[in-house]
Amino acid sequence: MIGIRNIVETIKKTDFGEYYKRFYIWRRRHLTTYQFVLILSLIVGIASGLASVVLKNTVHFTYNLISGFSWFSAERGNILFLMYPAIGIGLTVLVIKYLVKDDLSHGVSKVMYAISRKGGRLKPHHCWSSMLTSSITVAFGGSVGLEAPIVLTGSAIASNIARFFRINTRYVIILLGCGAAGAIAGVFKAPIAGVLFVFEVLMIDLTVNVATPLLISAVSSAIISYFFFGQGVQFYYKVDSLFELNKIPAFILLGIVAAFISLYFLRINKWVSKKFAKWSTTNKIIIGGIALGILVYLFPPLFGEGYQALTDLLNNNSDAMFKNSFFYSYVDNKWLFVIVLLAITFLKAFATSITCASGGVGGTFAPSLFIGGFCGFFVARMVNMTGLIEVAESNFALVGMAAVMAGVMHSPLTATFLIAEITGGYALFTPLLIATTIAYVVVKPLTKYSIYAESLAAKGDLMTHNKDKTALHFIDKRNLIETNFVKLSPDATLRDIVSAVERSNRNFFPVVDEDGMFKGVVVLDDVRSLLFHQEYYDKIKVASYMRYSPMFIADIREPLEKIVQKFIGSDRYNIVMVDKGKYLGFISRANVFATYRSYVKEFSNE
Repeated sequence: MIGIRNIVETIKKTDFGEYYKRFYIWRRRHLTTYQFVLILSLIVGIASGLASVVLKNTVHFTYNLISGFSWFSAERGNILFLMYPAIGIGLTVLVIKYLVKDDLSHGVSKVMYAISRKGGRLKPHHCWSSMLTSSITVAFGGSVGLEAPIVLTGSAIASNIARFFRINTRYVIILLGCGAAGAIAGVFKAPIAGVLFVFEVLMIDLTVNVATPLLISAVSSAIISYFFFGQGVQFYYKVDSLFELNKIPAFILLGIVAAFISLYFLRINKWVSKKFAKWSTTNKIIIGGIALGILVYLFPPLFGEGYQALTDLLNNNSDAMFKNSFFYSYVDNKWLFVIVLLAITFLKAFATSITCASGGVGGTFAPSLFIGGFCGFFVARMVNMTGLIEVAESNFALVGMAAVMAGVMHSPLTATFLIAEITGGYALFTPLLIATTIAYVVVKPLTKYSIYAESLAAKGDLMTHNKDKTALHFIDKRNLIETNFVKLSPDATLRDIVSAVERSNRNFFPVVDEDGMFKGVVVLDDVRSLLFHQEYYDKIKVASYMRYSPMFIADIREPLEKIVQKFIGSDRYNIVMVDKGKYLGFISRANVFATYRSYVKEFSNE
């Protein structure tokens, strides 16, 4: 005890701020920012990998804990499926309301918003809050995945590490990508998919200098996952038959079907979210919990992530999915089997949407894989029932997983490599590419944005691979506003204008009322001929020479891209900035484009 007390006292007396200053000075002298980022990417990768391990174990621990109670016994479990989801959603909402006190929905979208609008900044609580709440939701049967929460967790860890070491915004975003790549790599043991996820979904440009820290983070996270969970793949899978050219039409068909299933998933998710948004929190929990409970009770594979059901499909053990369900006695009825299979495919999207909309925390990664696996198995079963060609149902289940993910997330490369990595199914690499490409090509014209990007795009908060738009996203409009203009009141006279001219080096003057509302502009050229006629000083009012052009007025909430468009194709050099009509200042063409060029230069300096 004496030793512990001495340690505590030593810590209290230690000036950590001084040590931090010394380290900061040493780092700036001996390491470039990029070199230091490479070191931090390793730390972020290890932290993301450990977070993935903790999350997986937390879910299993929570499930095993509640399943240890007598009332959760296997004999009574089916009936209690009606209760578990509501309990999980209720507990999740309580934790968020009283402990987290922040919105945790749509984890990947939050990361994308942080990149686009917040300079890569994520709150410290995101390092643990999503893991805690998602583990409760999934352990009690919430029909969602753990991948989006762990992406938010890994990104938050990276963000806060970068902020602690005072890394500039450009590298904060790279480290944020490292956290996301590490999270995917850790949870799936798929480092390549983790890197591609950052490129396709988070839309961070993948250059050599960006790819290096991403790879370091992804590989280190995957190694951590291998260390704790062993060398095996996520889904044990044995290729039934090798790829044959005569099967290409069937894989093309699968890609097309997967595209429309993806579209259905996207539309259902949007529709359910709008419906639940109208209800109170209590009604969301009750209605959502009951609806989800009924679905899980009737179709047990909808419980939780559903990875066990996917494993059964991939290993030609589809009968196992119907255990403890009403349909088990009809498993030999081929037509009823197909109908149930199709019902599970469509209802999974509904169950996932209900879980998220009612207050549960989770992602669409796992549901996309689940729906895709069942979709692929269904297509294969229907093809086989035609008797025209014989295809391996497990192979199609695997390829379907990738195809639906590609459609939902608009990420064909991520989906292809993810499925190949988590199943070891590289023998089906060509069919994977065929199906994912077709699914993406078909769904893209029907829905422009992925499930993560749609809401951000609607608000103008989406960063894309367009370098011009990317640079504009990172420019803070408030830093561009010039305020050194002499203001005039609507009741001012020519005498006031003369006084303003004497005090200003500008050739125009904003007219602002006593409430700060913008009324118009007086241009010096319009009144120049009157300035030497003192007899008019008290007779001519500002209102007589005031200009007002709504097309050259912008609200501070408008995207900078839209403001720039007002300069292009016009002779305007200044645009008035307002906040709900209140005058803020002017943004000049020269200032905008000078700042834009500096950002482009910074982004290209890699």
